[in-house]
Amino acid sequence: MSGEAQPAPAAALLGAALLLPGVAQIRAQDTDWPTITGGNDAGRYAALDQIDASNFARLEPAWRWRLPDNDLMANDPRFEDASMKQRTHVTTPIKIGERLYVVTGYGIAAAVDPATGTTVWKHDPQSYGHGRPTNHGFTHKGPSFWRDPERPEAPGRLIYASTDAILRAVYADEGTPVRSFGNHGGVDLTTGLHRAVERRKYTVSSPATICRDVAIVGSSISDGPLGPDDGPPGDVRGFDVRTGRQLWTFHTVPQEGEHGTDTWEDESWRITGGANVWGLMSTDEELGLAYLPTSTPTNDWYGGHRRGDNLYAESLVAVDCETGERRWHFQAVHHGLWDYDFAAPAVLGDLVVDGRTVQAAMLPSKQAFLYVFDRETGDPLWPIEERQVPQTGIPGEQTSASQPFPTKPPPFDRQGMQLADVIDFTPEVRAEAERILTSYQYGPMYTPPSERGTVAMPGFEGGASWPGGAFDPDTGRLYVPSFTAPILITLRRPDPNRSSFDFVARVSGFHGPFDLPISKPPYSRVTAYDMSRGDIAWQIPLGEGPRRHPRLAGLDLPLLGSGVRGHALVTKTLLIVSSGHSRSFRYQEAKAEREWNEQPEEVTGGLAWTNPRSAAREDWRYTVPALRAFDKATGELVAEVELPAHSDGSPITYLHGGAQYVVVSIGGRGEPFELIAYRLPG
Repeated sequence: MSGEAQPAPAAALLGAALLLPGVAQIRAQDTDWPTITGGNDAGRYAALDQIDASNFARLEPAWRWRLPDNDLMANDPRFEDASMKQRTHVTTPIKIGERLYVVTGYGIAAAVDPATGTTVWKHDPQSYGHGRPTNHGFTHKGPSFWRDPERPEAPGRLIYASTDAILRAVYADEGTPVRSFGNHGGVDLTTGLHRAVERRKYTVSSPATICRDVAIVGSSISDGPLGPDDGPPGDVRGFDVRTGRQLWTFHTVPQEGEHGTDTWEDESWRITGGANVWGLMSTDEELGLAYLPTSTPTNDWYGGHRRGDNLYAESLVAVDCETGERRWHFQAVHHGLWDYDFAAPAVLGDLVVDGRTVQAAMLPSKQAFLYVFDRETGDPLWPIEERQVPQTGIPGEQTSASQPFPTKPPPFDRQGMQLADVIDFTPEVRAEAERILTSYQYGPMYTPPSERGTVAMPGFEGGASWPGGAFDPDTGRLYVPSFTAPILITLRRPDPNRSSFDFVARVSGFHGPFDLPISKPPYSRVTAYDMSRGDIAWQIPLGEGPRRHPRLAGLDLPLLGSGVRGHALVTKTLLIVSSGHSRSFRYQEAKAEREWNEQPEEVTGGLAWTNPRSAAREDWRYTVPALRAFDKATGELVAEVELPAHSDGSPITYLHGGAQYVVVSIGGRGEPFELIAYRLPG
């Protein structure tokens, strides 16, 4: 049944209790996972040690919970339309007290027992009734939780905005709407912006961030605008968590009289959209600051209509939680043309650097840089230099002469593409890879898009993306999973009857010869940073990769990395990384529609992206989905537990009833959407 668990046998649960002395006392030590990143600091850390190197391999499923979305797709006639199908499953639960809380891709909130996986309640506001949302369709990462500090005895609230762009408040004890919040429990986020938007172009796929009783909300907006004035604004807003009243707006594209309008030539700030926060945010309750990672402005690949540096796009902006006032900002990409959104949250932690303690904000990026700031002042901990970058030859475009480059820490993944970077497993493979690369424009990172086709490395998926990093406060180490996926950006003039842009882009994956990657390995990796020194402590491949490819037969190759994104958490004892099936390294033009792009070209402005998942799944490119445990100090693989299905979500961990659990989402790619919980046998 949808929403019902497959619990472990009762005898096993009883046995676990009998083997743990003083369970009543231990239960007082139960821990929470209060946000999908483990806390407002986005550190993905839990001070737990029950699961360690000696027993990780013995983890076994405690329960599996099927999302109610499965039944909707199977039984509701509205979901027979392919555009209504949910494809990605990134749902990550939070744990508060005696409950896990989730928000599914179809906007259904639910409470689940953390020990058995049984459903406690479900709340379905039928947000999917508005039809398929923009970009990736029906997808949601999870809820936020708030309890009134003035009334700790009152029930807490789940706060979440889902695919219909309604910000909702639900009582956490019973799953009913908080009628005093907004309009009988909801606030329409398509109102209150500085200009009107169409609901089909505006959605929310990430949790609100709550700081000082203010719910701070970003948005996911259409990546396929028809023209310069067609992109919805990326305003970030703060709402009273008690009443739903809008308290403030931060204009990510500054408006008249605000700082930064001079970075938008010809007053292009009046019409340009985007620069939204679609990823995850973090907050420092003590400083009263929220850290907003912003994205690229309209359109992602061409900016002739928005000349200038374009503040506050592709920036980290620290704002006052209560007023929305900007305290400081750093722009990582001037006049962005590569879709290098800041998607990960800034990880907040205290570092000891040169003998002094620094309250730091550490931000992994798509371009494989790790930016590190004093989180109160915005001062970089190590110098960031403006360096000259290649310039455009596209008529009407005006690229920035320079871009910011951190001097420390070093990058965590491959940047730019040169002949020396192509695969060289055999002379034949290398020769063919060179032939492919030289057919296009290529060079260092920030080589601009072109009509010939420009190879961008990293691609728009990163590097790193929304999963971000995991920070160990005990050792001062930050762990960043990443993967290497170059893309090809080809500009062209659109049909003027379909788009008013001078240029639009076709964006496809860029692969090498014989269905192999174009670049040298590893294709997925985990990097451990010693943040006291700003140096890499170790770096390892994640997953096997294409070692069994027929063209590589007989070669003694190490792990190459599977080419799939990892999701990390860190505990007292281990670094745990989840990852799914390895992706195909071949990007097939014949299957070329991006998942969100199921609309005619006139709706997307000509933008398209080839689907990175091949229909075939040959043995040589297949890596099983798994939870992998690594030694935090050395990066040595301790053990791995195979997952029963693909995983795109982030793992969480908590102690409940004296037992430590690890929970992760599984499913998608044709498999049912579920949560699965692991623990040690009792």
